Amino acid sequence: MLIITNSDAGGTRDDKVKTVAAELDHADIAQTATPGDLDAALDHGHDTVVAAGGDGSLHALANALYRRGELGQRTVGLIPMGTGNDFARTLGLPSDPIDAARALMASSPRRLDVIVDDTGEVTVNAVHLGASAEATVAAAAYKKALGPLGYPLGTLTAGVRTSGHRMRIAADGRLVVPNRRVLMVALANGRFIGGGAELSPGSHLDDGTIDLIISRSMRLTRRARYAMALARGSHIAEHDVFHHRARQVTIYTTPATSSSDGETTEGVTHRSWTARPGAWNFLVPPGSSRA
Repeated sequence: MLIITNSDAGGTRDDKVKTVAAELDHADIAQTATPGDLDAALDHGHDTVVAAGGDGSLHALANALYRRGELGQRTVGLIPMGTGNDFARTLGLPSDPIDAARALMASSPRRLDVIVDDTGEVTVNAVHLGASAEATVAAAAYKKALGPLGYPLGTLTAGVRTSGHRMRIAADGRLVVPNRRVLMVALANGRFIGGGAELSPGSHLDDGTIDLIISRSMRLTRRARYAMALARGSHIAEHDVFHHRARQVTIYTTPATSSSDGETTEGVTHRSWTARPGAWNFLVPPGSSRA
């Protein structure tokens, strides 16, 4: 077993990683800072690779394995040591890294889904466009000082500043938004975003579908209502929120920011995403119903 740490990721500490490695039957450790470092670590050929970090660290590992043609060949695990740890929440992993390592030792590999876009980028948890992606950018400025509290502050900043984006959205070839301004769009594989906000309460990691959530809450009062409903996990019931399950989603938009597992891209105008059922073997703790 190999533990991969991202030396730039918040929350990763050498002494804690060593303790985790001891719990995982003295697993090997590789510290990485660049894609080249990650490739070099994977070249050693470990059957099981564990990301010690958050959604961004797991995103980097999944994309490296996909690019190498090895995503379905190795077994992957996660020790939550990031800021948000949203994918770990869906899995039901303990938030404490030592407890998570013990849970991992009792886990079994299961085939879970990923989302892949038409550029070849893999998303393990969720993709956003519009205000929610702009919130990711805003939160990055606060995370180092405030940790998880940076997410709601980033959301507030983006929610006030954004003017929305005009989009055309199709799900499985059916036009669901013809050409209108929307606040944000999310494509969810996991349940949570932003350090615990329940974006997609009905999501499962192995159902072979994408949960598409579109908010058309453009007025400032409606944006505030949407944000409060999102914090409660009741936003899907709002009358100006659209929810649909699909295997493929295509979006045309005025230039927008997108965020895949917290990794942002500016100026996106067109993208297609496809659910890839059972794309990788993942260590899932006992009793994880959502996976």
